[in-house]
Amino acid sequence: MENFIIIVILLCIVSGIIFYLYKAKKRGETCIGCPYAKQCGSGQCGGEYHGSQRGMSEKTNR
Repeated sequence: MENFIIIVILLCIVSGIIFYLYKAKKRGETCIGCPYAKQCGSGQCGGEYHGSQRGMSEKTNR
């Protein structure tokens, strides 16, 4: 019985994550989880693009 409860909880967590990723991609977010995902649109969440938006130089962002 305990195994069944653990499996159900894990399935709920995994399905919630998949649902969140699906909805985020449907909204057009290229970098899911990035706070600048809606502003960027370029898919370059490697740091250089967003670092320059915050006023940081590219060298200090690496």
